[in-house]
Amino acid sequence: MKVIKSTKSICPECFQALDAEIYEDGGKVFIKKTCPQHGEYRELYWSDYDQYIRAEKFRFDGEGIENPRTQKVRGCPFDCGICPEHKSHTALAIIDVTNRCNLKCPVCFANASAAGYVYEPTAEEITGMLENLRATKPVGATALQFSGGEPTIRNELFDFVRKAKELGFRHVEINTNGVRISKDVEYAKQLKEAGVSTIYLQFDGLTPDVYKFIRGVDLLETKMKAIQNLREAGIHSIVLVVTLVKGVNDTQLGDIINFAKDNFDVVRCINVQPVSLCGRIPQQEREKMRITITDFMRLVEEQTDGNVKTSDFYPVPTVAPIAKAVGSIQDKHFIEFTGHPHCGMATYLFVEDGKTTPITRIANVEKFTDAMKKVYEEAQKGNKNRAKLRLVGAARHVKFSFLRKYVFRVLSEGSYESLGDLQRKSLLLTSMHFMDPYNFDLERVQRCLIHYAVPDGRIIPFCTYNSIHRPEVEKKLGVPIEQWQNKHKVEISQAI
Repeated sequence: MKVIKSTKSICPECFQALDAEIYEDGGKVFIKKTCPQHGEYRELYWSDYDQYIRAEKFRFDGEGIENPRTQKVRGCPFDCGICPEHKSHTALAIIDVTNRCNLKCPVCFANASAAGYVYEPTAEEITGMLENLRATKPVGATALQFSGGEPTIRNELFDFVRKAKELGFRHVEINTNGVRISKDVEYAKQLKEAGVSTIYLQFDGLTPDVYKFIRGVDLLETKMKAIQNLREAGIHSIVLVVTLVKGVNDTQLGDIINFAKDNFDVVRCINVQPVSLCGRIPQQEREKMRITITDFMRLVEEQTDGNVKTSDFYPVPTVAPIAKAVGSIQDKHFIEFTGHPHCGMATYLFVEDGKTTPITRIANVEKFTDAMKKVYEEAQKGNKNRAKLRLVGAARHVKFSFLRKYVFRVLSEGSYESLGDLQRKSLLLTSMHFMDPYNFDLERVQRCLIHYAVPDGRIIPFCTYNSIHRPEVEKKLGVPIEQWQNKHKVEISQAI
């Protein structure tokens, strides 16, 4: 056993903050902590030590925000809101518009049936949260997800989308199970007309048994119909969101990639999320269920016959120097993806003539990002002309002329439109492993890029919200189910 570093975690039982160690054992990485009341917990962190060390090399800590909403009082993770200890911008903001849902998925942590109360912010509260997110300095949130529960249950969803666009959110996506969209192509058209950029579609596999296990019901045809309705509605940006469960759908990653390639006219991304383990689960049972980012990468390599290799994936902060470089030349602030290197890994796949080519075959990712660091360093010294020359020189690390064309648009303009043009040429394949109380690492929390806005003015990192703060927020602002149903004279799962 070799100790890698010390960090802080929480007790899965009482949520007390605890000292923790991250260590290597047998080629894998674990996190260990001991609670005085509830004993020792040992949890798998990453399944591959070598990949853990490789990802660590791309660490790029951010500078946080200038106007935190809460102060440091109790310490991380209890001062979330965002407190002065936070080190990253809001790359993606989330607003839950309801915790009602038209499904009862066994793996879900955010539905009214499980909670016992309905949480549904008013239109005024949602506007306040949007304004709060945009007011963050030095750069306000520009990408937003409306989530739930199931957000399409809210008939005011179109109004929420319009308000978000009006307030300056360039990217607005809907996190949905697709049930309502599958039933009504006109509904999909209304989402497009309101200004929706992307549909973040729950998509766990390509066989009925996967949905029966993860969602409690066969939804395969529902997913196919939803995708077809979105295509007919003219929405050409769908993210397939896969909850990855060991022994359930971990053999289908290659098939899902092929499906995305075959539907490349509308599918822009596959986002794989290893399942979070919540509740009281014995260690032996957790070991049977636990699957990590490095497992995902290995499985992709195996199931694509080596076309997409483990080495093709890079951690999220790899791209942070690009935002730094472009911003320094243009004297602007852009969202910087300074997340923790062990939160997620991703690669771009370029689709042409029915084949997928990872970005690593087209560009030398590491040399390109190193060049961007030098661009930033020159610009910071006041040498803008030299920085621009270095920017041009970075082209030697990109092979194909069409990619140079799109990359240089992004670098020279730094615009949402130029990034969109590049994204439309590629398929983003990514895995983001959201933490649960067993593998919780406070160092990751402080670098979190995905933040929930809540009506009381706080902006809370994803993993602390879902592991700690969600019940307190929703119970305080929610209404008991029976009381809500008596008032509205409908079942909580009714969509209309």
